[in-house]
Amino acid sequence: MTPTPARVRFAPSPTGYFHIGGARTALFNWLYARHTGGKFILRIEDTDRKRFHSDALQDHLQGLRWLGLQWDEGPEVGGDYGPYFQSQRLHFYQEWADWLIEQGAAYRCYCTTDELNEMRDRQRATKQKVGYDRRCRWLSPAERAAREAAGKSWVVRLAVPLEGEVTFHDAIRGDITYANAQLQDAVLIKSDRWPTYHLANVIDDKMMKITHIMRGDEWLSSVPLHWHLYQAFGWRPPVWAHLPVILNPSGKGKVSKRAIQTPSGATIPVFVHEYQKMGYLSPAVVNFLTGIGWALDGETEIYDRETAIAAFDIHNIQASPGAFPTDKLEWMNGMYIRQMSTEALLSALVPFLSEQLGVEAETLGHDPRLRLLAPAIRERIKTLRDAAPLIDFIWAEDVPIPTAKDLVPRKTTPEQTRVILAAIIERLQHLCEWSEPTIETALRALVGELGVKAGQLFNPIRVAVTGKDVTPPLFVTLAAVGQDVTVQRLQRALAVLTG
Repeated sequence: MTPTPARVRFAPSPTGYFHIGGARTALFNWLYARHTGGKFILRIEDTDRKRFHSDALQDHLQGLRWLGLQWDEGPEVGGDYGPYFQSQRLHFYQEWADWLIEQGAAYRCYCTTDELNEMRDRQRATKQKVGYDRRCRWLSPAERAAREAAGKSWVVRLAVPLEGEVTFHDAIRGDITYANAQLQDAVLIKSDRWPTYHLANVIDDKMMKITHIMRGDEWLSSVPLHWHLYQAFGWRPPVWAHLPVILNPSGKGKVSKRAIQTPSGATIPVFVHEYQKMGYLSPAVVNFLTGIGWALDGETEIYDRETAIAAFDIHNIQASPGAFPTDKLEWMNGMYIRQMSTEALLSALVPFLSEQLGVEAETLGHDPRLRLLAPAIRERIKTLRDAAPLIDFIWAEDVPIPTAKDLVPRKTTPEQTRVILAAIIERLQHLCEWSEPTIETALRALVGELGVKAGQLFNPIRVAVTGKDVTPPLFVTLAAVGQDVTVQRLQRALAVLTG
């Protein structure tokens, strides 16, 4: 059956940077919208003005675009149900709060901060349940009028039923029941006339015609209050689906707002822009996040977003927490790198190499040596940032002078190595054509002529020319370094042994 087009939303509060957990929430919403042929709405819940940061807002927008999660309605896009910033919708919240008061479903509370603190202290001292005692709920009209005339500050609270229970259905977790006695008369409008999450969330979801709410399970306990709001308004609630918690790689402890704890005790970043800076590819990150709490078929690990879109369904999301396996992300990113064309890989590598090597990006983009080496390192890197340490010797004015210990392979004497290096120099400096095939042919022939093992001949070359034990394949490396520089560095190494 063709699913009914869904209207889903991702509604971040820009008080901090775009968290990897928030990215998973946005991704699941985006996948479901695309699966059903619906709409993915971006709404900015910016009512916490003390903690609002414009750079955090831009970080969310940039991070969503980097992940390829373009929104159909929202900031910079527009739509029929805006504004999409809650700070621009205050009149809606006040109007509906006034309506709730008129219907007897909400009331003004005039308690001061000192009065509330005194109440809570008394409750703790007498070992009562700590919470608002609803004293303003029972004020007579005359008492309210007196407080209004005195100009007392107020907030609007929801008048939650005192008896009975709430049962609501979660598409992932099934039916959930809360006793009304457990609930507080939550604040809907604060004393500064700005709404709380509870009121703004419900009103906006209704006015923007949201059909499904997919969000983290930390919001599960707020549903009973929202259910009562929907009942008070006479509105039908959307479908609720609370996503599983993301755990640290060890499977112990929820991923925090600041860092992910690895089993070794190390920490790794939690913000999306940091994964971009570390050299991860957005398709790999999307593939990885899709697998935390949902699975394509229980076996397939690598799949593109079109495959995920075709199969994604809320009812297949698991309720139990899922770990954040960092080693799997590295492996998956490496797999995506190996699937890239040379042109795509070059384009992706240049910004990182430019930053790490201090070479102009335009210069690198037109450097034939990089084009020669890119396919050779594709199999050896897991992130784009891994490339520079493998090939930095190409752009170095010089490489460290090797020691005799570095140059002499196992089961080979310094004198044997000196003879080998001298023969290599003689052979390479007279090559008429400097290319990977001619270099390989010349050196392999020399292995046979000298009667040595390949490692005895190749290893001293690698160390002398690159200053490293691990590099891209030797012959393409030499082709990229160039004939003159190769011979020059070999001669310097021979001088070390001779001296």
